[in-house]
Amino acid sequence: MSGRLSYKHSLLRVCRFSLIASALGICCLYAAPTQNLDEGKITSTLEKRYGERAGMRARAWFKVLSEASALDEKEKLLKVNNFFNLFRFIDDSKLWGESNYWATPMEFIGVNGGDCEDFSIAKYFTLLQLGVQEDKMRITMVKATTVNQYHMVLAYYETPASIPLVLDNLDHEIKPATKRKDLLPVYSFNGKQLWLNKEQGRGVLAGSSTRLEKWNDLNHRLGVDRLRQPKLKLE
Repeated sequence: MSGRLSYKHSLLRVCRFSLIASALGICCLYAAPTQNLDEGKITSTLEKRYGERAGMRARAWFKVLSEASALDEKEKLLKVNNFFNLFRFIDDSKLWGESNYWATPMEFIGVNGGDCEDFSIAKYFTLLQLGVQEDKMRITMVKATTVNQYHMVLAYYETPASIPLVLDNLDHEIKPATKRKDLLPVYSFNGKQLWLNKEQGRGVLAGSSTRLEKWNDLNHRLGVDRLRQPKLKLE
């Protein structure tokens, strides 16, 4: 038990963010609806850029998309959460050579790892691709009270008034926010809006998500045309 707590403490310690540094931006990101993805191009590009195993992961991701397309939303959440939680957690400074890099889903799949925001972003865009409405999802910055550190999760709201379900790379079980007393929401966003959170599962609208510089930068790098090479090879 002490080993698991130590492991979680380590993940949370390196998965911290500067709230001020992520606050203001100049561009906009509107998450696209379901698109027709070129499986062959994406797979071959990831394979050429990151290696043979990256191509295998891309094919596995497309298999998840195919198998989950006919599922109900709760089953989609479970399948996507389980898939990405198999990936490796690693600090941005070690992987990318900078303290706070938000990898695109293709970069995350390509390198086989990332930190908490990368897990949340990959889950968000994959569920969006599966037809889950962006209004039902918020990428959420939280404070993990057990170690007094910042962390990022994906929250899913079945209805606007629902208690959100939390998709997390630390606790792999999807739970309602009321069962995650260890997480205090700070702010949350999706492709349109930004909220400042005042209590568990609720937030006050604070304008457009264009205020988030990291989110805007991510928009310019989506797809496979601007893939970045990591500082550290994981395989």
